[in-house]
Amino acid sequence: MKPWHTRRVFATSLLLALISIAALLAGPIGTRWRLWPFGVGFALLALSTLLAIGAIALGVAEGRRDQSWIVPGIAIVLAAIPLAVPAIVIGSARGRPPIHDITTDVDDPPVFVDVLPYRVGRVSAAEYDGVTVAAQQRRAYPEIQPLVIPASVATVFDAAVALARDRGWQVVGADRAAGRVEAIDTTYWFGFKDDVVIRVRAEGGRTRVDMRSKSRVGVGDLGANAKRIREFLRDLGPGLQTPGPKPEA
Repeated sequence: MKPWHTRRVFATSLLLALISIAALLAGPIGTRWRLWPFGVGFALLALSTLLAIGAIALGVAEGRRDQSWIVPGIAIVLAAIPLAVPAIVIGSARGRPPIHDITTDVDDPPVFVDVLPYRVGRVSAAEYDGVTVAAQQRRAYPEIQPLVIPASVATVFDAAVALARDRGWQVVGADRAAGRVEAIDTTYWFGFKDDVVIRVRAEGGRTRVDMRSKSRVGVGDLGANAKRIREFLRDLGPGLQTPGPKPEA
């Protein structure tokens, strides 16, 4: 039978690993359900990392001393989960600039109108973030460009509204006369609200679609807004590539 000290250290390392996993889950879930502000959610993620490191350190030290790796091995494996998550996030952030306002038209970005009443509290400014952000976007996401479709403005507008709803976004504005669609997308884990505006205009006998996506909180977005635009325009285009009714003037 193992000494009392060894059993206590093993139990402590396992407990720390389990608490670190609980903190990892509680941070984003509690934020999404508005049990606490996002700052507390991030703090829980940081605590999760520290607890995981402690669990691994205890497990390795005691495993080497006692030459038994069954219980500490379990603790180490469990603690590796909370460490893997930030490692994956940090890895995905490589090469991503610290910006969170992305648009297909940096010279004349679509503006938010209908979404403004929803942007309350401590959120980023609704105005475009400016030339510095535009320069960073051009370097990081050169593929984020307007989509030009050989279909009428009305057809493209209706398709944009339908696709936004199909994606589960909250459509808060659909101004056909202005050619503007506005929506709110809620992120999966933390439940952050990101605002989207889609602008549809006639251009040279076809229809040009511009889009802008902006996070309400944070500095960098890990490429989330660029991904949102890229995937939306990718899915909007194919079904509208065949000529439809005569484009509107």
